[in-house]
Amino acid sequence: MTSPTPTPTAARAGGCQCGKLQFTVTGEPDYPHTCSCGHCQALSGGPLMSWVSFPLAGLKWTGAGDEPAWHYTWPDSRRGFCTSCGSQVCALDDGSTSIAITLSALGNPPDLVPVNQSYRENAVPWLTPIPDTRDHLHN
Repeated sequence: MTSPTPTPTAARAGGCQCGKLQFTVTGEPDYPHTCSCGHCQALSGGPLMSWVSFPLAGLKWTGAGDEPAWHYTWPDSRRGFCTSCGSQVCALDDGSTSIAITLSALGNPPDLVPVNQSYRENAVPWLTPIPDTRDHLHN
C-alpha cells in the first residue's frame, strides 16, 4: 500500500505596515510561539513578539523593496525589517533551512495559535504567559 501524496501547502502572503516589503511563504508552518527575550522586547517596543517558521525554500519576496534590510541581534541570527516603515517581519539564523516570520506580518492568521512562550522568565508580570501546549498537539 502506498502513502497518499501530501497536498502542497497553500501560499500565505504577508508584509510590512507600509506595504513596500511583501512576501509569500509556502510549506508547513512550524512552532508558532511568542518570545519575551530582551531583543524581541526592545525591537518591538512591546512585551513580546510572535513568530512562526516556514521552510526557507518556500519564501519569495514580492514587494517593490525586494528583500528586507538585515540587522544581527545575535552573533548568528539576524532580523529582517522594512527600511521605510521599520516593521520587523522575519528572523533568519545563519545556515538555517527555515525562516521565522512574525505572526503580525502574516496578519495574525487564526489557524496559527502560539503553542509556547520563549524566554518566559523575561515576561512582564501583568500579561498572562502563553501555556506550553506542544505535548497536546499530537494527541
